[in-house]
Amino acid sequence: MDKAQFSKYRKFYNDHLLQDCIPFWMKSDLIDKDFGGYITSVDRIGKSYNTDKSIWFQGRGLWTFSTLCRLYQNRSEWFNAAKSGKDFLEKYGTDNDGRMFFQVTREGKPLRKRRYMFSESFFVVGMAEYSALTGDKIALEKAEQSFELMLTLYRTPERDPFKITPKAYANIRSERAVAVPMVLVSSAQVLRRCNPQKSDYYSAIVREIADDIINYHYKSELKCVLETVLLDGSRIDNPSGRTINPGHSCENAWFMMNEAIYSSDDKLLKKCLDILDGSLERGWDKEYGGMLYFTDVDGRPCEQLEWDMKLWWVHNEVLIATLMAYGLTKDEKYWRWFEKTHEYTFSHFHDKEYGEWFGYLHRDGSVSHMQKGSMWKGPYHLPRCLMICEQMLNMLEQGKPISPVL
Repeated sequence: MDKAQFSKYRKFYNDHLLQDCIPFWMKSDLIDKDFGGYITSVDRIGKSYNTDKSIWFQGRGLWTFSTLCRLYQNRSEWFNAAKSGKDFLEKYGTDNDGRMFFQVTREGKPLRKRRYMFSESFFVVGMAEYSALTGDKIALEKAEQSFELMLTLYRTPERDPFKITPKAYANIRSERAVAVPMVLVSSAQVLRRCNPQKSDYYSAIVREIADDIINYHYKSELKCVLETVLLDGSRIDNPSGRTINPGHSCENAWFMMNEAIYSSDDKLLKKCLDILDGSLERGWDKEYGGMLYFTDVDGRPCEQLEWDMKLWWVHNEVLIATLMAYGLTKDEKYWRWFEKTHEYTFSHFHDKEYGEWFGYLHRDGSVSHMQKGSMWKGPYHLPRCLMICEQMLNMLEQGKPISPVL
């Protein structure tokens, strides 16, 4: 592969980020000028169709706009967007018991709260990134406090201050979900970069949690990561226990590849590549192209009705993971996967008329939902993918080794 090829893709990702993706969101109803924060539920042209706010996306948007300012240019419109998300989160994101809400009204009144710690995880990365941009030590302290709560919930879930009847009977079947350690790894990696004085502390946590993913969810004989396992890592022989989410698997793979780079751990890298290889093999739709949302590890029926849909964020994670794998190994098969995924995504998800991406496609690649944003989709996965891929393509263009990207 020559430098001209890397340069072509680097420029493409830069242009798509700064001339298509971010301009769409800045012209949309995303920034709530009346109440602060972000309204992510917007239609194809960027007009709001639901003013309720996802707390996930207050943190995600804060991360995106802070990172844009740090990596590109501290434009006032981007900084003001970041500050709007930060202020809204601090005012309305957290309940009296210290746990964060999932959904609030436009004004910030609580609507829904969930058991899992994803709202906290996006608060952590958003506040940490804002602190790295501004030097705001209080923002960093709040990020670290929230992370410590996440760690407590993970290690000792019985100490959760959010007292609610459990969804399942853990005394009958106690399970692990891979998405929880996944967000802990990424949150700790961001905190390590933003607070280098505590790098040893966060490195130890990253290794602890990454080891849990490998020891419990990774099945070397199957080259896969199972979404749900028993507490001891044993397989569950039902549709939930056989589920592979190729997007989560690829995201996990590049989070842990990031750690393999940081710690020069070739054994961990090999396992990450196994996970990636298995995800690509099982997840790619050989009939229509693109990555399936869910697959069954034994090839049996999936219970999820949306199993064969194509989702934007899944393909964002595949782009990052395949490009990182190529950069680390120089194995041409990963470059071919990157190019194949690139060609599929930009020919199917990208809205060439109004900009940004559609989020949801049917199996045949036709658009299922015309909106550009929802409670789950907004300015995060796509801009993160574009920024990280551009970083790695720049390293490849300059002949430099791939370095950690979180």
